[in-house]
Amino acid sequence: MVTREEMEKQEQYTEMIRSLPHKPRSYYVVTYGCQMNAHDSEKIAGMLDDMGMEAADVREEADFVIFNTCCVRENAERRALGNVTWLKEVRKNKPEMIIAVCGCMIQEPGMAEKILKQYRFVDLAFGTANLHKLPELLYETLNSREQCVRVEEADLIAEGLPVHRLRQDAAYLTIMYGCDNFCSYCIVPYVRGRERSRDVSVILHEAENLVQSGVKEIMLLGQNVNSYGKGLPGNPSFASLLKQLDGIGIPRIRFMTSHPKDLNDELIEVMAGGKHILPQFHLPVQSGNDEILKKMNRHYTREQYLNRVRKLREAIPDIGLSTDIIVSFPGETEEQFQDTMSLVREVRYDSAFTFIYSPRTGTKAAKMEGLIPDEVSTERIQRLIALQENLQQETLKRFIGMQEEVLVEGLSRRSKLAVSGKGRHAVSVTMDGTEADIGRILSCRITGVKNNTLMGERI
Repeated sequence: MVTREEMEKQEQYTEMIRSLPHKPRSYYVVTYGCQMNAHDSEKIAGMLDDMGMEAADVREEADFVIFNTCCVRENAERRALGNVTWLKEVRKNKPEMIIAVCGCMIQEPGMAEKILKQYRFVDLAFGTANLHKLPELLYETLNSREQCVRVEEADLIAEGLPVHRLRQDAAYLTIMYGCDNFCSYCIVPYVRGRERSRDVSVILHEAENLVQSGVKEIMLLGQNVNSYGKGLPGNPSFASLLKQLDGIGIPRIRFMTSHPKDLNDELIEVMAGGKHILPQFHLPVQSGNDEILKKMNRHYTREQYLNRVRKLREAIPDIGLSTDIIVSFPGETEEQFQDTMSLVREVRYDSAFTFIYSPRTGTKAAKMEGLIPDEVSTERIQRLIALQENLQQETLKRFIGMQEEVLVEGLSRRSKLAVSGKGRHAVSVTMDGTEADIGRILSCRITGVKNNTLMGERI
């Protein structure tokens, strides 16, 4: 836990920046990656608000631009660095602009040195462990105008950071940080650190404040929420935390992400009996082949995974299931890939996030032999996507005729007389409505399926 003295120190730096005559007046945060990164960006924006800055509508017009990066896949890293380099040209017409890069990518081994040598135009760079020190680091940058790069080991929790939420009707609530699983392909434990769970009382207090502020849906976040509680007094389980949160009266509760090996009967029972826990579960499978799962260090078999799916559907018959799948893991044969295809046919997911394996330096898989040629990987993922899209169309038809509750997120892109949002099962729904409905929970009757969206008629 970051000490109160340290947090007070950062508050002092915040006040010092507010009083600077040459401070940036506006900021723009660019976010890459997962919901954890999105919530980190909300904290960054909250701290910058406290420093007296205002959010800019366009990044080119901001005085301070900060890129919150992801490194889980190579494409995200390449895209982030490309956009940072592009901003170097923009700054030629705006020399006072400050450019910062933070997040998981900076936490990678060797990345700090790379920033120092190859990206000299970056004014400030810091890792995930230094997020709470943004006021101090920015103050140093503003006063020295020299490159400031800080990367420390991620092993602490900083409480009490301000948050600038992007939505007033829905909010993220982090319950734990880091990961202890060390899947052979994954860089997360190296850049986010080992598992650290927040105290139950702190989480409940934050949830109560969110409800009082008008939030209708809370998304609980963690790299593996199922293993919440390790190291805390009394070893509280995720299921027990979820049950207490359900009792607060939050209209809608979601969570992600879950590891199949830690999905137990207690959690399924709490979900089935919950009043506000939505019937949706994101359960990454990654592969349908036992040998590949073992090489991935996933700690479950195909049959054990399918058993968890059966348990979920027995307890919550209409549950919505989504997943993550990696194709072309080192050494994967066509037969092993077909095992993944057959698992997708058997489970019939509402949605699936599919990826071609991306080597990450520092992981065990990066040293494995048997890399799959690009043309084979591309052809495989195209087949998988086509299969999932066809199955998804059939799977979503089960909602036709049902009544669904939708938290409206915005106007439909196709009509100002229609709105869209997420239903209870985390599937997008489009129905008749106006801008005045944004942020409300509305009931509708599902009338059809269009692509991956449900079409509804308002009740």
